[in-house]
This record gives sequence, structure tokens and C-alpha cells, in this order.
Amino acid sequence: MWLFDCGEGTQHQFLRSDLRLSQLRRVFITHMHGDHVFGLPGLLASLGLSGSCNEGVDLYGPDPLETFLQGALSSSSTRIGYPLQIHRVRPAAEQGTLVFEDDALTVRCTPLTHRVPAYAYRVEQKPLAGRFDIERARALGIPPGPVYARLKRGETVTLEDGRVMDGTSLCGPDRPGVSVVYCTDTVFCEAAVELARGADLLIHESTFAHAEAEMAFQKQHSTSTMAAQTAAEAGVGQLVLTHLSPRYAHGNPVTPDDLLAEARAIFPETLVAKDFMTLDVKPRCNSS
Repeated sequence: MWLFDCGEGTQHQFLRSDLRLSQLRRVFITHMHGDHVFGLPGLLASLGLSGSCNEGVDLYGPDPLETFLQGALSSSSTRIGYPLQIHRVRPAAEQGTLVFEDDALTVRCTPLTHRVPAYAYRVEQKPLAGRFDIERARALGIPPGPVYARLKRGETVTLEDGRVMDGTSLCGPDRPGVSVVYCTDTVFCEAAVELARGADLLIHESTFAHAEAEMAFQKQHSTSTMAAQTAAEAGVGQLVLTHLSPRYAHGNPVTPDDLLAEARAIFPETLVAKDFMTLDVKPRCNSS
């Protein structure tokens, strides 16, 4: 399980959800403002107390992240009894290289325009193997069983009757993976547009309503319309607004519904994030 940003209250939300903290493996921090990092020391400490994190946790974020955590943990005499690796993302952002890669996923980041160094992240799923043609396999007399899994992975398999089967010949073309971009905090910037280009899902901050655009520029945050403009210019599949100012809580003159309407006027495929919301992200172009 991966986590993006860790403000105060993150642990409490874990307890109220079906997620288990012991499943956490990576945390990506966008910037060092308190509403994005103040929950991290306590969360890491609780994970250590649980004794269920033998694999360790990798943290990714701005340069000051390591100093912040060292200070918080050492001054409180907190011992982290599991492997903890901290990775600075600035070099990857400046050089255009990957922040992370494994067999299934890649992560890139780019600098945003904010009052402190901030980074947006793009998580991209690598292409998936093409669909396995079970009917053709049966027609070729290949007996069902574990061999199907190997063929589905594209492996070359020698059957019991001596035939050699190339798994790729029984699979369709690779299917596209999904891509998700997490973009906060920033005022509108071209770097965010470029990182989000063609993504299936863009999660973008929307601190202010359009009427507060001047304040947004002063504080280097985004309005609902800036987020929608980013989504439209990047050609993403769906936009989710997050990081709304408390001034827009329900019952106030301007509410999240108003910010949603502003964004949808520019980019119709927009939602507003809610606590415990889940989304099934699908690639925009499917191939069989």
C-alpha cells in the first residue's frame, strides 16, 4: 500500500477505514507544509509499535524531509524498529529520471509552483500482458493447469507430450496500464500540465473558488478553474478536486458543490474528493 502525503489525522482515518497500517510500504510527500507532513512521525512510530512492518517503509519527498523526521523522532526518543529509507526526489525532478520503478509501476515527479519546494507525482502502471486465449489453448490440446499461468505470462513452455509452446502466441497484444497524477500544492503551472498529459486520473488541489483567484496567486494555490484548466490542457480522463479550504464547508455561502460546478464548466469529468472515497481507475484506451 502507498500513501501520498500524511497530514494530522491520517492515523485516525486509517482506524476508521478497512485499510491496515501494516500494509504500508511507501509514502510520497509533496512538500513540507504541516498539513502534509505533521502526521508522519506519529504514523511511523505507531507502525513500529505494531511490530508488523518487517519489510520496512520507503519515504520519498523534498530535501528537508529527512531532517524533519530525524528531529521529530530523536527529540521524542522514538525508536523505529524496522528498515526506513528516505529518498530525495529533487534530483529525479531536475533530471527527468524516475523516482521509483519495479516490475509493475513507475513513478515520476516534477517541481510545482508553491511557496516552498513542492512536487507532483505521476504513477504509471506498465503495460499488462495481453488476454490469454483459453479457447485456442484448449483447441491445441493444452491441458488446463499451472501451465496456463506460465503461458499467460508469455513464457515458453515444454508440454508433457514434448511440444514447445510460445506463450506470446496465445496472448493478444499488451493492454495499457493506468496512470494517476497527484498534484498539490501549486498555483496553475505548465509543469503540472506536462506531467499530467494523457493521464487517466488527475487528483489536483482546489484550495479556492474562482472568485478568489487573486488570493490563489498570492498564496500560490489553485482555484477550481485552475485545476480544471490543467485537466483540460493535459487531456486527462478524470479530475478529482481535493485540498479545499475549510471556508467552503457545507453550510457556508460557497460550498464544495459550487467549486465542483465551476470546474465542470471547463472540464465536465470532475469529482470532489470525499473521505474514504474509492475510485476504480481504468485506462482510457482498452485493447483486447
